[in-house]
Amino acid sequence: MARRKRRPIKCKRIELDGIRYVIVRESVFDRLCEKAGVDAEEAAQITSEDLDWEPASLAEKLVRRRLACGLSQAELARRAGIRPETLNRIERGHTTPDFATVRKLVVAMNEAEREQVSL
Repeated sequence: MARRKRRPIKCKRIELDGIRYVIVRESVFDRLCEKAGVDAEEAAQITSEDLDWEPASLAEKLVRRRLACGLSQAELARRAGIRPETLNRIERGHTTPDFATVRKLVVAMNEAEREQVSL
C-alpha cells in the first residue's frame, strides 16, 4: 500500500523571551488535534496563564528587553517600522499588538542585540 505524500505545513515561527512558538493555520491545528485525538475547541481554550500574554505581562517583558538592548522607545519604534505612539500604548499595556507588530519588534530587538555583541 502506497503512503500518501505529506505536504509541508506552512507556519510562522517566532521567539519571545527565549520561548519558541509556531503559529499555524486553524485548519492545520484542527487536523493535528484530530490525529492526536484531542478536541480542537477544548485545546484552543488556553488561558492567559498558559501563554502569559496578558497585555500587562507582555508590556513588562517588552520594556525589559528593550532596555536590555539599550534602545529608547523612539529608536525601537523606528527600527521596527511602527509609530512611537503605538509602542508607547503597547508598553503601557493599553493595547495588545497583533502578530505582525510583535514580529517586527522581536526582529528589531534581535538585530540590536546582534549589534551589541559585535561591538
